[in-house]
Amino acid sequence: MKVLYAAAEAAPFIRTGGLGDVAGALPAALVKNKIDARVVLPLYADIPESFKNGMLYLGSVNVPLGWRNQYAGLFKLVYNNTTYYFIDNEFYFKKKGLYGYFDDGERFAFFSKAILELLPLMDFYPDVIHVNDWQTALVPTFLDAYYRNIEGYANIKTLLSIHNIEFQGNMDKYCILNVFGLPTHMYQVAEYKGDANMLKAGIESSNRVATVSPTYATEILNPYYAYGLSEILEARKYKLCGITNGIDTELYNPLKDKSLFQAYSVKSLARRKKNKTGLQTMLGLPECDKPVIGMITRLTAQKGIDLVFAVSREIMDLDIQLVILGTGDWKYENGVNELNSYFANKFRGIINFSSGLASQIYAGSDMFLMPSRFEPCGLSQMIAMRYGAIPIVRETGGLRDTVEPFNPVEKTGDGFTFKTFNAYDMLDAIKRAVTTYYNKEEWSSVVNNAMNKDFSWKKSAQTYAELYNEMVKG
Repeated sequence: MKVLYAAAEAAPFIRTGGLGDVAGALPAALVKNKIDARVVLPLYADIPESFKNGMLYLGSVNVPLGWRNQYAGLFKLVYNNTTYYFIDNEFYFKKKGLYGYFDDGERFAFFSKAILELLPLMDFYPDVIHVNDWQTALVPTFLDAYYRNIEGYANIKTLLSIHNIEFQGNMDKYCILNVFGLPTHMYQVAEYKGDANMLKAGIESSNRVATVSPTYATEILNPYYAYGLSEILEARKYKLCGITNGIDTELYNPLKDKSLFQAYSVKSLARRKKNKTGLQTMLGLPECDKPVIGMITRLTAQKGIDLVFAVSREIMDLDIQLVILGTGDWKYENGVNELNSYFANKFRGIINFSSGLASQIYAGSDMFLMPSRFEPCGLSQMIAMRYGAIPIVRETGGLRDTVEPFNPVEKTGDGFTFKTFNAYDMLDAIKRAVTTYYNKEEWSSVVNNAMNKDFSWKKSAQTYAELYNEMVKG
C-alpha cells in the first residue's frame, strides 16, 4: 500500500496546531504498519535551516493554474524513517508564517495542483492521496478534472480529513475559473451558496471523508456544528467516517520530558508532587495541597473561555488554584489579565505559549479544564491524562470519545464531564472533580485510570490502514 499524505503543516518542520501534530505522527505510525506512507508539504521560509540543509533537490516543473504558469521545485528529506517532500515556490511560500495572507486561496490551490504535477518527479504514484483540510482539499478535484486519463493517475483514490470544519477556504466565486482554473463543467463542484468553497470541493470529489473523531463525524451533520455545510455532508454522508487521533506517546512522556521539575510515571506517582510545588513556586502561587486546575488553550470562543469568565468568581471561591496558558482574541487576553488582578493569590494567566511551560502545567496540575463549544478531536485532554492531570470537559466531539466520566462506585472512568454549553454545568463538573480530589482513594483510582489509558497512534493507524484497503479494493 502506497499513501501520499498531503498537509499544510507537519511537526517537527513547522506547525501551528493539531493538524501539524497529526501530520507529524500519523504517517510515521503508518510506516510502522508496513505502509509506504510519504508526506508532502510546502517549503515555507520558516522551516528551520537545519532541515533545509539536509534536503535533496529532485528537480522542478511548471504548474498551470488558471492563466498562470508557476515554477514548482521539489525537495526530499528522509526523517525518522519517513520520506517527506517539500514543494518550493518563493512567490507563494517565502512569507512569515503559514496562513493569513490575502492570496491564501491561490497559494494552496497552487500547492494542491503542484502535488499532482510532481508525482512523476517523486517517482511515486500512490494508491491513496490523503489530503487534510481546505488547504489541500482541491487535490481530489484537480485529479478528477485533469489527471484521470494519465498513466499512473487513473486508479488513485482520495481521502479528505476534516480537522476543523469552521475553516473552509471560502473566497469569491470568481476564483473558481480564474484562480483555480477549473473547467466550466466542474464549476458547481467548487461553488457553494454564491462563493468558492475549497473544502466543499474536496467533499464532493474525494472518495471518502474522515473526521478526527467518531462523534464529530455525527455532529457535523447538524447545522449547529457544520458552519453551513450540513446539506452537503448530509447528501454525502455515505462517504463519512470518524477516526480518533492519537498522540505521540514518546514526545508526551512524563518519564522522559526534560521540561519537568521531576520525571515520573504511573508507577512512581509520589514523584509527581514536585512538579506541582515547582509550578506553584515558579508562578508565585502559594505552595499548598489545594487542587490546581490547568488550561492550555487558544483564547477563542470555540474553546469555551466565555464559560470560565461567566463564573470566574464562583470558581475562585472554590478551594482551588487556576492556571491558564495561551494566546488568542484580544478581548479574552484582556479578560485573563483582569483575572490576574482580581485573584492574585489563586490565579495565574500567562498570555504566551511555550511548550516547556505547557509540559510543566500538564505535570503540575491536578485537573485540566476544556469546556469547548465544539472540539473535533482535541489533543490536550489526552496529553493531560498522559501526565496525570484529570480532564474536566464538555461532552462534544473527541472530548466525548476520549474522556470517560468517573464512576465512584465502580472506580471506572478517567475524567469529569458536562453536556450542555452552560457555565453552571461546567461549574458543577469542576465541583465534582474538586470533591473527588479530597477523597484520596477515589482520586488515586481516577489518576491511575487516566495514566494507564492508551492514546498512542497504533490503534488509529491500523484503522486508517483498513480504510485505505477498503477504498483501494472498493
